[in-house]
Amino acid sequence: MTVLIAAPRGFCAGVDRAIKIVELALERHGDPVYVRHEIVHNRFVVERLRALGAVFVTELDEVPAGRPVVFSAHGVPKSVPAAAEDRGLAYLDATCPLVSKVHRQAQRLMEEGRHILFIGHAGHPEVIGTFGQVSSGSMTLIESVEDIAALDVSDPGNLSFLTQTTLSVDDTAEIVAALHARFPAIKAPRGEDICYATSNRQAAVKAIAPRCDRMLVIGAPNSSNSLRLAEVAERLNVPARLIQRASEIDWAWLGTPAVLGLTAGASAPEVLVREVLDALAERFTVREEETGHIPENMVFKLPRELVA
Repeated sequence: MTVLIAAPRGFCAGVDRAIKIVELALERHGDPVYVRHEIVHNRFVVERLRALGAVFVTELDEVPAGRPVVFSAHGVPKSVPAAAEDRGLAYLDATCPLVSKVHRQAQRLMEEGRHILFIGHAGHPEVIGTFGQVSSGSMTLIESVEDIAALDVSDPGNLSFLTQTTLSVDDTAEIVAALHARFPAIKAPRGEDICYATSNRQAAVKAIAPRCDRMLVIGAPNSSNSLRLAEVAERLNVPARLIQRASEIDWAWLGTPAVLGLTAGASAPEVLVREVLDALAERFTVREEETGHIPENMVFKLPRELVA
């Protein structure tokens, strides 16, 4: 079996930064350090940090006074840090800087008096966090082209749009085209909101899919960018499965493909890629081939209070 390993894959700069924030907070403050929600969408990462002393909670009222709390990479509504300050909690914001950029754009657009159409998935933490940056009623969620046709807009000349950072590049392009078609005056973001890591990982899957009989994507079922990778492969007529780690491989489904594609979402560590390759090697004679090679050199600064 030839295994085509997509490159790039796995951790992005935002995920790497968020994990380091928790690790450094534990070094600086000792355990426990509290984390509101999963720091990133990956069970393996969460369990490793839990073993180091991180305590994951749903809401701030579960954090005892005097202990630091970290906000996840997906971003939080403004009300969350405000509530932390009201309680006197020391907090560290691990929001990905590319998500924070979208937050700032939303704030500026609201201040301009524009209504924002936000392309994203209902219920995703990033969407909840972004909606929490603006006043109620100033933003409308768009999940599909069909949603655009159903829109009732009072001032079509005063619209803008933003997007979640982990969407399908192709789906979003279709939605954006439909927005421009219906609302020619709509204001677009200054730059692409879908992050470089999401775009690059989807491009890497597209590069290898034509050669593959099957595709495995390592990632969590609640990870938007990982789900999109499996969708990209399926749209290219390559059967794909999302797995969290090697133990979830469905060997009956996998069969005996001559060429297997392998990639990992932006929250999945490289150790899980190696784990899957080792599991494959126990059953097949495997020839590994890394392909794609879109260079990624992005690094995000850590909070000053952790590096001072």
